[in-house]
Amino acid sequence: MGSPDKGSGAKLPLVVVAGNPNTGKTTLFNKLTGQRLKVGNYPGITIDRHLGTLELEKSGKVELADVPGAYSLAARSEEEQIALLASSGSGGYPVPDLVLVVVDATQLTRNLYLVMQLLELGRPVIVALNMVDRLNAPEESVDVDAMVEALGVPVIPISAKGGDGVPELIKAMDHGLQHPENATCEPRWEPEGALAADVEAVRDSLPAGWYCGDGRRCQAVALWALLSVDDDDELKGIPDKVRIAVAKRRELAVSESRDIDEEIVRGRFEWIDEVAPTFLSEAKETKSTWSNRLDTLLLNPWSGFPLFLLTMGLLFQSLFSWADPAIGWIEGAFGWLGNKVGAAMPEGFFRDLITEGIINGVGSVIVFLPQILLLFLFVTVMEASGYMARVAFLMDRIMRLLGLNGRAFVPMLSGFACAIPAIMATRTMERRRDRLITMMVVPLMTCSARLPVYTLIIATLFPANMYFGMPVQGLLMVFMYIFSTVIALAAAAVLSRTILKGPAVPLLMELPPYRLPELRTVIRETWEKGRVFLTEAGTVILACTIGLWFLLSFPNNAELDAPFDARRVVAEETLSGDAHSQELTIIDQEQAASHLRNSYAGQMGRTVEPALRPLGFDWKIGVGLIGAFAAREVFVSTMGLVYGVGAEVDEESTSLRDRIKREAHKSGEKVYTPLVGMSLMIFFALACQCMATIAVVRRETASWFWPLFMFGYMTALAWGASFLTYQGGLLLGFE
Repeated sequence: MGSPDKGSGAKLPLVVVAGNPNTGKTTLFNKLTGQRLKVGNYPGITIDRHLGTLELEKSGKVELADVPGAYSLAARSEEEQIALLASSGSGGYPVPDLVLVVVDATQLTRNLYLVMQLLELGRPVIVALNMVDRLNAPEESVDVDAMVEALGVPVIPISAKGGDGVPELIKAMDHGLQHPENATCEPRWEPEGALAADVEAVRDSLPAGWYCGDGRRCQAVALWALLSVDDDDELKGIPDKVRIAVAKRRELAVSESRDIDEEIVRGRFEWIDEVAPTFLSEAKETKSTWSNRLDTLLLNPWSGFPLFLLTMGLLFQSLFSWADPAIGWIEGAFGWLGNKVGAAMPEGFFRDLITEGIINGVGSVIVFLPQILLLFLFVTVMEASGYMARVAFLMDRIMRLLGLNGRAFVPMLSGFACAIPAIMATRTMERRRDRLITMMVVPLMTCSARLPVYTLIIATLFPANMYFGMPVQGLLMVFMYIFSTVIALAAAAVLSRTILKGPAVPLLMELPPYRLPELRTVIRETWEKGRVFLTEAGTVILACTIGLWFLLSFPNNAELDAPFDARRVVAEETLSGDAHSQELTIIDQEQAASHLRNSYAGQMGRTVEPALRPLGFDWKIGVGLIGAFAAREVFVSTMGLVYGVGAEVDEESTSLRDRIKREAHKSGEKVYTPLVGMSLMIFFALACQCMATIAVVRRETASWFWPLFMFGYMTALAWGASFLTYQGGLLLGFE
């Protein structure tokens, strides 16, 4: 943990916002800070933290820090350790002037455990009693005055979502900073007997800097060490002296048939159970509530899994039926823009760069923004409503068979949106082994970057008709998502039984109450994620597209033109009318194809073509795959360039889907068939084609071994599965 750093550059008074997950902590934080929000990393750690400022009447401007949600300060994961360090001012973190702890009024008894731990640290504390508007009055109620008397610190009832009580909370924060003694109280519970002796023994091993000479805080840290430090923890900065002291007390407790963890937790909850009835009235459930009835349906494997698959099926079909009109409009807009710009500029290098490189390349990706926004919208709603947590609970039984628990499925589901935040979400998992397995398989989940590729292939090569009453295109999209999930689970099972062996830990997870998602929050989060996609399209994809356009356009070898120039002379001398025009068109197309084949990118594609031919891919697809290693979406813009460089700009050829449909070999056979399309989607489903994902795995693991291992096994898996798909399809008579 290290010594506290009161002067770590924070000139403003510091207020730490703590609380259990799903208590509305971040909603309140956003409400207090407004637009004065910034995101950074905790010192020396890659976990994000939110910082903001708030102007108070007497205290002036103060800084707010939103710490990761935690059920208690007993820490075995990195995020839980940060909650302790930030709340107590240890490990180089500034000592907070005030701790604002947010509790859920509808889950008050459980939330009070964290409040007790924060009170034990001796810092000024204010309790924000959130969601009081959701209590079922008059059966459920909280006597705020009695709660203040029981806790000994201010308690302010609020509704973070609606804003009720927030002005009173701000005034209480201002008063607490001005008069910290009014927000500080004695510990509500003291260890006794043998447990007190355990605490005393561990206290003597603690470095002085951990508690600043404060005996009370020293006791709180000793209790934390007894709960958190063991042979399986992954905590950083724990001195050997502390570990030895804790191990000795645990050994002694075992010899006396005692359980230290159980004694500490039981002691705190006994106090909570004793005082809670003095201020909390809870309704006695005489019949099943609608929430319980819904859980009975969603958490039952026989009904929960079919409902989950039906939900995902409706989601992915909507990506076609709802987004297709907008996609067509954007396609037409970029085609119109390319025509107008091409007509307004003189022929030459810059016109080709603008029309073919920028407008055509980037536009090929932007057209899929409506589908990506819809995907983000649905995922956000599923998370905000509480349904995603039910899916994780439902998956726990399957995940345990694979050597993990249901908590691992949460970042895997997040991988449907993007692998990068999903990999970062593994930080909430307790064990490094579980985090590594999850990180290794999250990139197999079908992220939004694959969506443009799937949409392009499915919409182009597969009919929009019905099969057994179900739309073929929607079924294929669902299949790709199910396929990637099954392969990810299978990969997790293999890894957990080979290079990352270890037992699965039980799932301890709170099921949040069902909530109607706040429209403003859903729209804001959806747009923020969409904005990231647009930013990438305007930076990474644009840069890759321009670079690939140069590779596709050069070298401009004049020697290649000689045979075509000779054919034009012959056509001028021997042909006339329609035959003359048709011959010149053929010559122009063959000349453009020759330049493309002999370009730098064409040479690269032909180099890898022998390895791709067994998969049904030609060298042009090879060029697209090379470009896609920068970012998967680049494949679409690359194919837009491949089939756009040297092509005449007209109304019939501006759509990439139309160009792919018409692409044929010299023999007249179609280059793209449904079988080739399926092989290509299988390859994209399994290949690790995202440099940003590799970079974030390198950062999270602090090693090059794991990202390189991930890249290697996913590439081999993609090639093998694509090979089996294409060659097996040919043997079965598919085309």
